[in-house]
Amino acid sequence: MSTTAGKKSIFLAYIFWLFGGPFGVHHFYLRRDRHAFVWWTTLGGFGIGWLGEVFRIPRYVRDANEDPKYVEDLIGRMIRNKKPPFSMNRFTGMLMVGYSWGQMMMVAVPSDEIWGINFRYLNYLIPLVAALGVWTVGNIGHEQGTLKWPLLAAYVSYPLRYFIYDETVFFTIMVLSAALAFDSFSKQWRRTPRRHRFVKRVIVLGVCACLYLSLWCSYLYFNGTITDSEGDEVPIYEALHHFFTSPWWLDVKQCLIDTYQYAQHHGWYEVWKQIIDLSDPHGEQNAYKVLGLGPEATQQEITSTWRRLSREHHPDKVKDENGRRAAQERFMEIQQAYEILSNSKHRRNRRNKKDNSE
Repeated sequence: MSTTAGKKSIFLAYIFWLFGGPFGVHHFYLRRDRHAFVWWTTLGGFGIGWLGEVFRIPRYVRDANEDPKYVEDLIGRMIRNKKPPFSMNRFTGMLMVGYSWGQMMMVAVPSDEIWGINFRYLNYLIPLVAALGVWTVGNIGHEQGTLKWPLLAAYVSYPLRYFIYDETVFFTIMVLSAALAFDSFSKQWRRTPRRHRFVKRVIVLGVCACLYLSLWCSYLYFNGTITDSEGDEVPIYEALHHFFTSPWWLDVKQCLIDTYQYAQHHGWYEVWKQIIDLSDPHGEQNAYKVLGLGPEATQQEITSTWRRLSREHHPDKVKDENGRRAAQERFMEIQQAYEILSNSKHRRNRRNKKDNSE
């Protein structure tokens, strides 16, 4: 573990891998932003890639720290090979990520007309998104390449969709064509490491994350369904529309508006005090309900009501076993309510005496 400023720690890399690995936290720490984004969108390469990295993290750390021996070996490989050699791990990653991203784009396109507009023309973006997946994986680490060739191969193979009705076969052919095109014509060595400021890295990853999440939101909103109590499937956008026009939501909305207006005039502290009182932390409101009294009842009324109800619901008056058990529960409920109200009365008296003395 190096203590030099700016150097990456193998210990921290493993900690981030263990607790945030499926989301690419360790890759972000090691300045492997593309790798981090791929891991975030696929939950650690569908779990398999994350587990397989346990033995590769030391190499990633040496790369991030520009270890002299690691750099020397890298230069030697670049001299021996004019272009990066074929890697089954990377090629498989290009296929899986390209397939995953392309599928995400396809299911995000609304299948029905929305607001009178047919959005199915967005299906022509599927090859672009799939090629972006291939290109992103191909540009991880010390390898790079242009988007041109995988994009061209994806669009050339895209018309097969209209002849091959099995989407799995069509998608596999399209992504395989893009990956082969990248590996054959685009791939080359990255001879100068990328150096970006932390803020720029966060902004770029944030924008990419928002774009990817927008695909999920589009899929859930336009093509997702929920099942009601009768087993019927309802589109989510219809369910949301009905929810926001339901009497329950309108009441909640009006309550929130009233709360906000009250807070503007009296302050949020008063709102908080009312919330605490309404939550009945001492159980006083329920106790009044049990005894059948209102909050304005005096201690004398509370005591007389408690005595009367205790006599009426005393378990010894009931001979039936089941009835006696119910009476006993009611009796205990009355005793607890009386105890709560008596204690609250004493608290109020102590508080009033303290206020008067001050």
